[in-house]
Amino acid sequence: MATYDLIIRNGTIVDGTGNPRFTGDVAVKHGLIAAVGTVHGDATSEIDAAGKIVAPGFVDVHTHYDGQATWDQEMAPSSWHGVTTVVMGNCGVGFAPAAPDRHQWLIALMEGVEDIPGTALAEGMKWNWETFPEYLDALEELPRTVDVGTHVPHGAVRAYVLGDRERPGAVPTDDDIAKMSAIVEEGVRAGALGFSTSRTVLHRSIDGEVVPGTTATKEELIGIGRAMGRAGHGVFEMASDMRREWDEFGWMGQLSRETGLPCTFAALQSIAKELPLDEQIALMRAENDNGANIVAQIALRGNGIVMAWQGTVHPFRLRPSWTAIMELPWAEQQAKLFDPAFKAQLLSEAPDYSQVPQDIVGLVMVVSAGWSMQFEMDDDFDYEPQAEASIAARAAAAGKSADEYAYDLLCEGDGTGFIYLPILNYADGNLDFLEALQTSDDCVNSLSDGGAHCGTICDAASPTFMLQHWVRDRKRGGKITLENAVKRQCHDTARLYGLDDRGIIATGYLADLNVIDMDAIKLGKPWLAFDLPAGGKRLLQKADGYVCTIKTGVVTFKDGTWTGATPGGLIRGPQRAAMLEAAE
Repeated sequence: MATYDLIIRNGTIVDGTGNPRFTGDVAVKHGLIAAVGTVHGDATSEIDAAGKIVAPGFVDVHTHYDGQATWDQEMAPSSWHGVTTVVMGNCGVGFAPAAPDRHQWLIALMEGVEDIPGTALAEGMKWNWETFPEYLDALEELPRTVDVGTHVPHGAVRAYVLGDRERPGAVPTDDDIAKMSAIVEEGVRAGALGFSTSRTVLHRSIDGEVVPGTTATKEELIGIGRAMGRAGHGVFEMASDMRREWDEFGWMGQLSRETGLPCTFAALQSIAKELPLDEQIALMRAENDNGANIVAQIALRGNGIVMAWQGTVHPFRLRPSWTAIMELPWAEQQAKLFDPAFKAQLLSEAPDYSQVPQDIVGLVMVVSAGWSMQFEMDDDFDYEPQAEASIAARAAAAGKSADEYAYDLLCEGDGTGFIYLPILNYADGNLDFLEALQTSDDCVNSLSDGGAHCGTICDAASPTFMLQHWVRDRKRGGKITLENAVKRQCHDTARLYGLDDRGIIATGYLADLNVIDMDAIKLGKPWLAFDLPAGGKRLLQKADGYVCTIKTGVVTFKDGTWTGATPGGLIRGPQRAAMLEAAE
């Protein structure tokens, strides 16, 4: 009988702690790491990792698979990029608790905030739950390629308690807050990893209304946070415009000190945020110096809109000629777009901003005509593009107007061309500001939004981008070490959420592993697929260089292809590393 279930031999081990890499073997038994170093004995199967990196499976703590996780076992695209654990229910949106008459309301909220097709959610979800614990039970029924954990989302909680009173600006009573707090406490005790809310004008329902948490009071937020404190664990997650009068860091610091629990927020350069990023970080650190535990979630590249004719957004969406054909089937749209007369008419028109909410009209104008901030996505696209690569610059070089150049670019490949607009995190035209943050223990690499923004963003590939761009290929500034990159995406994200059983290659930890060819690691070109329920669309992006991904000792992906294995399950609450004896 074999000593182990699996041995990965001769790999360059980057163990997730940040310590220097070393060459050795990793042995697996009963889903746990049983030995690291020079391993003697045999195994049921072996993988030769000579010349390859062996790293922990990536832990992505900012995703939106809340609906998809109820029907999809593969969990793409995150699972294609070495991710073995996802935390969803971020930004205050999700599907539990769910009163029977609020299903469509919750779908509209998710569709508006996270650009997940409502038709796909309506067809894909069974709604075999009402309470949050029942939602966890439903998640537990379906095995997947990855482990999933989730927050209790503010939007769903507010809708459940306030019912028809839930409107922008609604102020809950003390009794309402008590009821919301009880729901959150019940959810956390049942296994939720925390609570999430959103307080940004960029997050709106499909009807254009700001999300429920936007106007929540300090008393409401702290009251809910105290409910997690009573349950004894949980992370308070938030996206916010950081308006000065809200004093977000003041109340987060108070809540963290009072409960002993961490608060975490999306730290971005954003046109919607009143506080510049450096001030956000400074205020966070001032609170942490006073005993708080606040952690910034940072994105590794410009949070960008990927624009296409068939995508959710493109520069010509508000021009009357496009509005006239926007509901037509793609084949008919395509014929129009390649008609010279239609093209000339559309390019002669100005965008119509009359129906755009005033607080986001500036953003929409950048989408419609910000040619100096938009970039052509070619096969070897650099996600840290320089000014000379912009639509404006390339159009001038080609002797065309910028809008004609953009139109022709979108028409490439029979109308499947892409334009990249880094709307957030690219105010400086580079990513230099992220260098120091990637070595700071009060920041974690995050904000991939895996499973969300199906027609506009494809950042679930963030772990691959980290390896390709920040570790290996970056040309415009400093790089980061492989050891630090792996620590940031494994150990640090796992520890923030109390997942102490993963993110490190050491005996007794989960055998969640990646074997990576760093010479071959490369992002593929995005494409639009129509493979969600009801034919819903989503942007997808694969990668080269993942030799295999292993979840609890089982190979789930080999050379980028799903093996069909589904060893992943539901995470309920904080996890502790198993003792070595469990693997023997």
